[in-house]
Amino acid sequence: MKPVIALVGRANVGKSTLFNRLTKSRDAIVADVAGLTRDRHYGNAKHGKREFIVVDTGGFEPDATSGIYKEMAKQTRQAVAEADAVIFVVDARNGLSVQDHEIAKYLRRLGKTCVLTANKAEGMTQGLQLVEFFELGLGEVMPISAAHGQGMRSLLDAAFASIGINPEEDVEEAVSDGAIRLAVAGRPNVGKSTLINTWLGEERLVAFDLPGTTRDAITVPFERGGQRFDLIDTAGLRRRGQVFEAVEKFSVVKTLQAIASANVVLLLIDALQGVTDQDAHIAGYILESGCAVVVAVNKWDAVDEYQRELVKRSLETRLIFLKFADVHYISAQKRQGLGPVWDSVAQAHRSANCKMPTPVLTRLLLEAVQFQTPKKTGAYRPKLRYAHQGGMNPPIIVVHGNSLEHVTESYKRFLEARFRKAFNLTGTPLRIQMKSAANPFADQTP
Repeated sequence: MKPVIALVGRANVGKSTLFNRLTKSRDAIVADVAGLTRDRHYGNAKHGKREFIVVDTGGFEPDATSGIYKEMAKQTRQAVAEADAVIFVVDARNGLSVQDHEIAKYLRRLGKTCVLTANKAEGMTQGLQLVEFFELGLGEVMPISAAHGQGMRSLLDAAFASIGINPEEDVEEAVSDGAIRLAVAGRPNVGKSTLINTWLGEERLVAFDLPGTTRDAITVPFERGGQRFDLIDTAGLRRRGQVFEAVEKFSVVKTLQAIASANVVLLLIDALQGVTDQDAHIAGYILESGCAVVVAVNKWDAVDEYQRELVKRSLETRLIFLKFADVHYISAQKRQGLGPVWDSVAQAHRSANCKMPTPVLTRLLLEAVQFQTPKKTGAYRPKLRYAHQGGMNPPIIVVHGNSLEHVTESYKRFLEARFRKAFNLTGTPLRIQMKSAANPFADQTP
């Protein structure tokens, strides 16, 4: 599984800037204002040949007892508990503070693997300026500048070394034994464990009417109709995270890791609560990961016709980006509607691994262009010449031609619909990449 690295520190030391630098994104809001980040923020990053999950946190005050700072501290503690390693960020410009001492004391008490880094260290050529940070008792200080990208490689090398991972080594792919890895994902208390128990015909997993009952990602082998499956029940906290007064409602890390390792994800939604923001976030990550997906609405027997209509409308609006996925309305407790789910899982897996011959793709492309030519942009009209398959799981179609950078998103959706219909692609994302031919006269001057 992908290792998890959490960014921890007091407010306004540059954690979100470092998060954006590591993830090569602008997902975290950055401004010269203390306390801007409050919730945990997750992103994918890569160092060498290894991908990992990085977690941004708000300004940490370990001893906060009330207000928003107490909630922010709770979020940070959860991130630390989930992480394989912690990058403790301090401010090289403003120097050591009392709050830095409190955070360091908390990390030492937990015994968490930690790398200490001093941000905003651009232009500081003398190591003596960072000597004061050795007072924290966390070992060597890594000087970096997140804003300028200085020291990133050394920092990540140290973080990976602290958890015994060489980022330059190839990750050994798990040898497939023909089993489909099916992850059941969703919010707490939607019935994930109950559904797996129903499939297995036994109380294999603890199911209880309390959010967060499942505390680890459980994999259970299962066979149906001659096809083997590895059922993955996504989880809550790791055991080492049992340091909180109450059970955390949802562990994002475990779900992200389960999705990343699965062939197909069954997104389970609670009919009693409808499609929530959390459901949409999980669905968005599934789409981003390129994993095949099937949607199931559980507890369908417990809602009336009016609520059913509301749920269907919310699916159409809030999960419109998963319109390629089959939707089933089930009751795990009463074993209703479960049979068709397996058919959709098998179809989604076949679609994700579909082989598309180049001659067929090219013929479909030219037929689409003949039916509707791409829109002209200024002096350019894109010319689509041929297509071939660029990958599987998810399927990738590479289209070659001229001026393809001017192809609109709506035209790409038009092509996607025709490819999906021709190959019966259901339950899997389909990615279309445009590759323009190089202009041989580009370097010549008139």
